[in-house]
Amino acid sequence: MTSTKLNNRLVSLDFFRGLVMFLLIAEFAHLFEVLMESGNPHLTATMDFLFHHAKWEGLHFWDLVQPFFMFIVGVSIPFSYDNRKRRGDSEKQIRNHALRRAFLLLLFGWGLYCIGPEKIVFQFDNVLAQLSFTYLISFLLLKQSSNVQITAGFICIVISDLLYRFFPVAGFDQAFVAGENFGAWFNIFISGYEYGGHWAAFNALPTAAHTLWGVVAGKWLMENTPQAEKLKRLLIAGVVTLILGYLSTFFTPIIKRISTTSFVLLSGGWTILALVLCYWLIDVKQLIKKTFLFRIVGVNPLFIYLFASLGGGGLFLKIIKPFSNSLLGGFSPWLADLASGFVVLLGLWYVCYWLYKNQIFIKI
Repeated sequence: MTSTKLNNRLVSLDFFRGLVMFLLIAEFAHLFEVLMESGNPHLTATMDFLFHHAKWEGLHFWDLVQPFFMFIVGVSIPFSYDNRKRRGDSEKQIRNHALRRAFLLLLFGWGLYCIGPEKIVFQFDNVLAQLSFTYLISFLLLKQSSNVQITAGFICIVISDLLYRFFPVAGFDQAFVAGENFGAWFNIFISGYEYGGHWAAFNALPTAAHTLWGVVAGKWLMENTPQAEKLKRLLIAGVVTLILGYLSTFFTPIIKRISTTSFVLLSGGWTILALVLCYWLIDVKQLIKKTFLFRIVGVNPLFIYLFASLGGGGLFLKIIKPFSNSLLGGFSPWLADLASGFVVLLGLWYVCYWLYKNQIFIKI
């Protein structure tokens, strides 16, 4: 890891990334879990849709968070490449950095599963492990045309879809049945067991489309064309992808846990439109000028994700819990837990603020 000064950046992209990371650290602060236990059925149902994954079929808001992040990384790749070229890095240096970054993402993603168990496990279904593959594929295709990158994304989806539909191994030949599909077989093949919740490590292939399409969006945003033209092109791309996604639901169920064709297309369409909205509000119309709250989380995403995953949120919770219980527990245990969650979120945010204030931006 290295600490670097912050280069000129697309503000809307940092805002988008920061918003996603802010939601993730709110989850690590157990805020959503507490709100689920409010006792209000309407609030519980809303929180379940917003901040829980669909149990199998369906599309919840929380199912979009990983596509958001993987797409954002793709958007950043051409900007990062251009910055390194401007600094005078050679093609070899840039390529070696990309290879090292992909390896470290895989290492960190795998390492998170080895914390706690009494033996080394090999599991690769979290966002970092999967991003190591999608990032590498996207970087290797960076210099190809946008048409090639878009097509490559669709090829990844089609290969995955065909494997699920026509996998010939008995017991794993039910394309869209939990635990009885190609994804379950692949988990057992590489890890020796099926993953909890039936998440599939093989998702890295179809969701490579999200990062590849992010690269295309990044290249379009870097072009020397009017902002209105950039918005129009991204808007059309998002709407077309969304239409394809809804059409695909007639023959493929929406299942995030195995990244079906319909899920990848629908989540990809909504992700592109989310970027369009951020770009229009922040960079074009400048209607949202105070993006500081989210941007400081967005410029250190890997650090805060690892810090929170490795117990940073739990540490803050242990510190604040006795105080919130003493002050509010007698009146309302739920309110005490809610207050604890907000303070933990504030603590995680402050860590990002401290890094930002000291101009420390941790990258790999």
